[in-house]
Amino acid sequence: MPVYSKKDLTERDICTKFITPALERSGWDIQLQVLEEFAFTHGRIYVKGKLTARGEQKRADYILFYKPGIPVAIIEAKDNHHPLGAGMQQGLRYAEMLDIPCVFSSNGDGFLFHDRTMQAGAIERELPLEEFPTPEQLWLRYKVFKGLATTDEDRIAAQEYFTDGSGRTPRYYQQIAINRTVEAIAKGNNRILLVMATGTGKTYTAFQIIYRLWKSGVKKRILFLADRTALIDQTRRGDFKHFRDKMTIIKKKVVDVDGDERLVSSKKRGIDSSDKAYEVFLGLYQGLTDADGIEDAYKDFSPDFFDLVVVDECHRGSAADDSAWRRILDYFSSATHIGMTATPKETADVSNAEYFGDPVYTYSLRQGIDDGFLAPYRVVRINLDIDVNGWRPPKGFTDKFGSPVEDRIYNKKDFDKHIVVEERRKLVAKKVTEFLRGTSRMDKTIVFCVDIEHAEGMRQALVNENADLVAASSKYVMRITGDNNEGKYELDNFISPEEKYPVIAVTSKLMTTGVDAQTCKVIALDNNIQSMTELEQIIGRGTRINEDFDKLYFTILDFRNVTDLFADPDFDGDPVRVRNVTGDEDISGVEDEEESDGEVILDGENRSPVEFKPKYPKPLPTTVINEPQAKVYVNGVDVSVLLAREMYFDSQGKPITESLKDYTRSKVLSKYASLDSFLNTWNQAERKEAIVKELEEQGVLVDALQDAVDKKLDLFDLICHTAFDAPPLTHHH
Repeated sequence: MPVYSKKDLTERDICTKFITPALERSGWDIQLQVLEEFAFTHGRIYVKGKLTARGEQKRADYILFYKPGIPVAIIEAKDNHHPLGAGMQQGLRYAEMLDIPCVFSSNGDGFLFHDRTMQAGAIERELPLEEFPTPEQLWLRYKVFKGLATTDEDRIAAQEYFTDGSGRTPRYYQQIAINRTVEAIAKGNNRILLVMATGTGKTYTAFQIIYRLWKSGVKKRILFLADRTALIDQTRRGDFKHFRDKMTIIKKKVVDVDGDERLVSSKKRGIDSSDKAYEVFLGLYQGLTDADGIEDAYKDFSPDFFDLVVVDECHRGSAADDSAWRRILDYFSSATHIGMTATPKETADVSNAEYFGDPVYTYSLRQGIDDGFLAPYRVVRINLDIDVNGWRPPKGFTDKFGSPVEDRIYNKKDFDKHIVVEERRKLVAKKVTEFLRGTSRMDKTIVFCVDIEHAEGMRQALVNENADLVAASSKYVMRITGDNNEGKYELDNFISPEEKYPVIAVTSKLMTTGVDAQTCKVIALDNNIQSMTELEQIIGRGTRINEDFDKLYFTILDFRNVTDLFADPDFDGDPVRVRNVTGDEDISGVEDEEESDGEVILDGENRSPVEFKPKYPKPLPTTVINEPQAKVYVNGVDVSVLLAREMYFDSQGKPITESLKDYTRSKVLSKYASLDSFLNTWNQAERKEAIVKELEEQGVLVDALQDAVDKKLDLFDLICHTAFDAPPLTHHH
């Protein structure tokens, strides 16, 4: 039998020969309770020109679960050349990210145990291999960490997740959101707020929360509230389908007001008494309240009928004290209320936190992009001269119908709301088409307009710009607004990855939320958005990833400087790059330009399955809309793209106001105090890419700097010249 030294073993050998056997001896079920070499993020998507690559995944050597979905410990392993605690700092970083109380580091000689509950006497202590804690011992520490004090709290928190045998499990952030919510309710908290970025699976998270509370018996009748028919339909057909005959949808009749679909109750219909035999109810706020003098339908239930009310997209109405939606929550005030949103409202008049309390968990757009669960995006800003400088009609100027146009200065807030400049619309349509010609004219695109009339005008302009493809299919460009049944019929086709048409969807408000557009690659903004909440919701239409259909990032074409809102300190999802178009520049080649956010490491593991959605089961009804405000229509106006400087954003998504060279100098000097310090680090680095990555993490915009200074300089000379005023040499010198 060969004799080996522990020093000869690899890290993997240490795991196999020492750590895993120690777990088995302590009673851990290796198949059910232990995940080994587990990647809990997908790795950020990096964009370089038209190429994309996955960054490095975050991967734990071991995660230990008391029950599936309830992690209690993490182990980081090193080979025996490292000290016992060499993996501890990495383990602690992962434990904080994963909401795990117990951290272990091992090199095969034993374990260094870090107890975040501080119940071990000392916060860190060494353990021999034979004394690794049992599942029950770590579960006790988990309960201390989570503040679970009673037997009933223990039982509810330990309730198992739903599984259908497909192998699908919650992502780490969904798991945290579910566990924290269930645990908060177990401890008696009845007002809970969850903040999760669009595209991160709020509905699946809600389903698992409801299922675990329902199975534990703590919540027996549940009401899930949304504000759009599409959201209720997606929920019923999606994860909630597992409730089967225990679930029903409240109300049937569909009406539309101002482009918003809603279910409306009728007094003579009421709610059939047999409906009350169900346990999970799906309903629309608008379907349970009535603005036309008919008694509110929710009063057909007794105030204590529901034990749990889950409010999807709670920012859209429940935050306001005087909203019709709040009447439902006030009526069912004895129930536990869970609010879920990607964009919580906090203004002087409206507050989600005031009603629900501070979020028990927040998973932001930025974190979703960094983890690789959400698609990164670029911004191309196209400034039109009349938007920036305004337009004043010449003396005696008349509209298309011969009426004089009021003599005043019109600006971007007026265009398409009060006055329609046909040349402006044509130019916007031309630039959108130009961009698609440089990428793919079959890329799913959403164009957001000021209102329904503007959307129809933009549809016409895009049809004329794409006459060849419209001749091949009249559905290439479709207006999808609340007043148009033909467009609404095509909504499911637009969001389905498998359907070719429509390609360009022109809308105003209907598609700002509740539209799961997995393959949307372009979002064009030609409306005057002033709300960060609305902008984040619109960005959410593009953040979903679908690798099977090559959807890994998307582009925002901003015609109205809406992305100025990125400077808001509350904005948390910085773009890959913001590019301002200069002059009458052709933007068809914008995506060929190379820029990168960091080290590029190809990786294709842990891709999530894609669910395709069926068509609407029955025709949608006729919509009732308000009469649009009269507009002035003019033509013969000279409209062009204004000269604009390149604009860059830092690593926090904030605009850089100083010169790019000064900004770079300050960032480099904050890391390297002198030229000698930089030279020494550069010469000692085994891989120069590591220096590049470090600089980019520090906030240095390498590609942008090369564009601005001189592409002929290599990175070494570029940094020396910019930060330390060294002569700009090149390799051949």
